[in-house]
Amino acid sequence: MKTAVPYCLCWLPLLLLLLLLLLPASVVAQAYSNKTLGSSLTAGDNESWASESGEFAFGFQEIGTGGYLLAVWFNKISEKTVVWSANGGNLAKKGSKVQLTSDGNFVLNDQEGEKIWPVDSTITGVAYAAMLDSGNFVLARQDSINLWESFDNPTDTILPTQALNQGSKLLARLSETNYSSGRFMFILESTGNLAMYTTNFPQDSENYAYWSSKTTGSGFQVIFNQSGSIYLMASNGSKLMDVLTNEASTEDYYQRAILEYDGVFRQYVYPKSSGSSAGRPMAWSSLTSFVPDNICTSIRAETGSGACGFNSYCTMGNDDRPYCQCPPGYTFLDPQDDMNGCKQDFVPESCSEESQEKGLFGFEEMTDVDWPLSDYGHFTEVTEDWCRQACLDDCFCDVAIFGDGGDCWKKRTPLSNGRTESNNGRRILIKVRKDNSTSEPRNEGKKDQSTLIITESVLLGGSVFLNCLLLLAAFIKRKSKTLQPHQAMMGANLQNFSYKALEVATNGFKDELGRGAFATVYKGALPHDDGINLIAVKKLERIEKEGDKEFGAEVKAIGRTNHKNLVQLLGYCNEGQHRLLVYEFMSNGSLATFLFGTSRPDWCKRTQIILGTARGLLYLHEECSTQIIHCDIKPQNILLDDFLTARISDFGLAKLLKTDQTRTMTGIRGTKGYVAPEWFKTVPVTAKVDVYSFGIVLLEIIFCRKNFEPDVRDESQMILADWVQDCYKEKRLDLLVGNDEEAFGDMEKLERFVMIAIWCTQEDPSRRPTMKKVVQMLEGAAEVSIPPDSSFSSASSSIQF
Repeated sequence: MKTAVPYCLCWLPLLLLLLLLLLPASVVAQAYSNKTLGSSLTAGDNESWASESGEFAFGFQEIGTGGYLLAVWFNKISEKTVVWSANGGNLAKKGSKVQLTSDGNFVLNDQEGEKIWPVDSTITGVAYAAMLDSGNFVLARQDSINLWESFDNPTDTILPTQALNQGSKLLARLSETNYSSGRFMFILESTGNLAMYTTNFPQDSENYAYWSSKTTGSGFQVIFNQSGSIYLMASNGSKLMDVLTNEASTEDYYQRAILEYDGVFRQYVYPKSSGSSAGRPMAWSSLTSFVPDNICTSIRAETGSGACGFNSYCTMGNDDRPYCQCPPGYTFLDPQDDMNGCKQDFVPESCSEESQEKGLFGFEEMTDVDWPLSDYGHFTEVTEDWCRQACLDDCFCDVAIFGDGGDCWKKRTPLSNGRTESNNGRRILIKVRKDNSTSEPRNEGKKDQSTLIITESVLLGGSVFLNCLLLLAAFIKRKSKTLQPHQAMMGANLQNFSYKALEVATNGFKDELGRGAFATVYKGALPHDDGINLIAVKKLERIEKEGDKEFGAEVKAIGRTNHKNLVQLLGYCNEGQHRLLVYEFMSNGSLATFLFGTSRPDWCKRTQIILGTARGLLYLHEECSTQIIHCDIKPQNILLDDFLTARISDFGLAKLLKTDQTRTMTGIRGTKGYVAPEWFKTVPVTAKVDVYSFGIVLLEIIFCRKNFEPDVRDESQMILADWVQDCYKEKRLDLLVGNDEEAFGDMEKLERFVMIAIWCTQEDPSRRPTMKKVVQMLEGAAEVSIPPDSSFSSASSSIQF
């Protein structure tokens, strides 16, 4: 007789099976893995979002006492090693917050709500964020499609299962504790070649390839597989070459590969448990394979400092790491960063006719060292004594090198590409002061200080200016105060100058550098510990006089900006009716002077200025803490520094002007020929007005002529933008190039730049690209589609950026 089974027990196995089937789905949806809209983290709260296994975490890490880094790190080891970061060049302060907002944006704001770092602003529809067990931090849609992921936007590190596609790159950090962009790059170029470059520091562009896979035309992806091998793969899936290999299992070891701040690409492993492998310590261990083998001798660039900073030399240690050292008579510029270069520890020799310094210099000798690319003189079949005397008699000579074959090289600072070279048969003669090679000449303190001030003042102006500086220096010394008597503005490294101090510094506002509709700029000088710093003081005249608080808030927003392609704001004056801004002085003037002078500038330099201007605008529009629309981009507002780097000026001044002035062409904001069409309509302007102006400036730089030239013979050539449209349509851009042989030899790039300019100057703002898209197209990272023309069928008119 069968025993009756209770009804509820009959269903128990089915219920258990159903629960088992549903379990994985419920686990995925747990709060610890997916962060929904409204989730946030605050710097200083010691909270983070961990992956499901807990091996990785996303959140804030405090970097020394400098601020907080938004990062992803290994979470189960004591070092909490960072593998990705968002704001290395702009650390957040305590109280800053990263948030997945209710409308699907993911932003990092400071404690006052100002944006520090945004994810790509074109991303929409984010439903949740997740820290994955692979170390990949993702933003995803409701259907789990990733819209953004850290694996696609690496900093200096890659992890197992991560791949680098063509155009992807790693940028080394500046130092071990400084996460801003450094001096080296690892990139899979769009050509398929895998290479390591020095950068045009402080720019992120490539300078010199010191290692290459030589796989142009075949390289497709760099793969870091789960077996721990890093290799270059072809488009058909075959392996082209091993980059780094190891025998450590990813099951037993955490692994990472990093382009370190010294320029070497290394692979590291860390045991997941103490018993994982006998003999290996519980710490990151560098594997024996790395590239390049010897970075000290790998870099031999015509520009840049080499593996170490200027005036230093590189030596490979027994641990296969490069170390930077200073020659005799030199010390590190920054004792905390030995890759930053060295400076002379003595007053250099004077070349003035009145100099009485003959006989005050001698040599410190070295061997097995060389600076191979700093020569300005080379002599053959001479003796060492002749070489020594030739350098002593030459006030420009800082180093003489004598070779066994009777060669003599004269070098001047800064020395570059320094490295040790064993048994190279050369004697290095470092010129130093004989009385005291590590200090200034022994003179009476007052006399020396006065002489220094007098010498520098004479170089800057006449006797009145000199007297002003002397009186100012004496006042500073007596009162033990600096020229900035007021406190620095909170949240920005700006100085609050008094009007009187700036009046003295500019010699009564006499040396005028330029004048506009709302301001006049004067040249000035400020005493400094190392001499005198030149400044540019902008005296604003037509701004709202709304008091200290409003003006200070706007200046604070401008002062937070920090980019290599912007002119740096140093301070301000907000005293009574006076409103002044103090900027760093740009020695090479404006792009207008550079571009429209008597001789045509170098094509390569012009392309660098184009890229620099575009990157500066991208920063203002999308990457700085508060979006800034410039509203007046033109060659006169693009300045050039000592190295002819493009630096945008006058950005943010629209915030300081009256509302009605920002909406007219004839008022303050905008210059005829550069003004976007929407300025004439009763609609709010957007960042696309800057894109339009950039398009006009882009054409001016390409063809070295102003947009409006009324004196041309052919009226069809009067307006450059219209003439370019006609020539592009007729495929006759050569008519515009003229006798510019350099540009003519680079017609492919020139045509691409022209197409970008046409897109930028579209009448409809929605059809213009964003500056991010512009930069990508200029760099060749994004394809440039054929621009529309009113006479063409507008098949492409639906394209919106």
